Amino acid sequence: MSQQPIRIGVIGAGAIGNVHIQTFKKVEGAEIVAITDAYLPLAEQRAQEHGIAVAANPQQLFEDPSIDAVIVCVPNQYHAELAIEALRSGKHVILEKPMAINSEAALKIVEEQRKAGKIVMIPHQMRWGGLARAVKQRIDNGDLGRIYNAKTSYMRKKGIPGWGSWFTRKDQAGGGPLIDIGVHMLDLTLYLMGNPKPVSVFGSTYAEFGPRKQGLGTWGTPNWDGYYDVEDLASALIKLDNGATLALDVSWAAFSGSISEEPSVHLMGSEGGVSIVGNAGTYVTYEDDKVAASEITAADEEEDRVLLSRHFVECVNEGKEPITSAMSGYTINRILDAIYESSRTGHEVKLNWD
Repeated sequence: MSQQPIRIGVIGAGAIGNVHIQTFKKVEGAEIVAITDAYLPLAEQRAQEHGIAVAANPQQLFEDPSIDAVIVCVPNQYHAELAIEALRSGKHVILEKPMAINSEAALKIVEEQRKAGKIVMIPHQMRWGGLARAVKQRIDNGDLGRIYNAKTSYMRKKGIPGWGSWFTRKDQAGGGPLIDIGVHMLDLTLYLMGNPKPVSVFGSTYAEFGPRKQGLGTWGTPNWDGYYDVEDLASALIKLDNGATLALDVSWAAFSGSISEEPSVHLMGSEGGVSIVGNAGTYVTYEDDKVAASEITAADEEEDRVLLSRHFVECVNEGKEPITSAMSGYTINRILDAIYESSRTGHEVKLNWD
């Protein structure tokens, strides 16, 4: 007998919430049934567009016994509060990145998830891209050997979102490009490296353009009565427990010259290397003692968000941990916090996992 569809409520009717609604329409075994937002007219608009119900507030979703799961896609400062309340109400959770505004709040989610025995999944869609999956297959086949060094970057030259809004306020977002797009690059790169644990971090952050209202992008709605107190560039070196190193560079705004604005990952292994730059992938090794490069093609054309949403349904139905679990989100939050602390103090930050 087939299982009943997982009924899902959405908290946050903005662009990302809308993406989730559109994605789940393509996924069997689940349906979006309701939506809410702090600005209720927007929730009502989405409800009308998609033929779903409107909840006056998140509590209505939590208290509805017919709803099995919620998707939390609101400003970062509210992630932990809403995720914890959802878990205590017996709901599974898809929690948009970053998992929380800081690692202290992320740890509270991990602890609550373990008590509740429910699924918490961070929807890092970059893991599910066809090229990333093809690279992961090569790694699993041993084509790279031992990955001992990696470099990842996402260097926007002019892309500060929503100047003065929650995007550019540390108390609401937790940080700038590091916590906004750096989180994706860290997640993808660590995943491809086999999820080694970070043991030490040295990093620096800079705010050269945002305070001057320069380098503004088109994402988000500006609030010219607001302010900017986050970084617009971050750089870090991360030491991992298997001896490997990971270098990270991210920016919302930077005079970065010929450096590609595409997200990139470069993996250096004992038997071969891989570069991912946007939608292009290259495998490099030695052949007859000469450097030989070949193109890596995407595994298939299935949409990344459809695949991750399908994975969430499988995890709920089968009671298994998602590959982007609460613990993986907490790990990334710890790295982010360590980079900010290292920048503030000028010293290396060591991470204890006992």
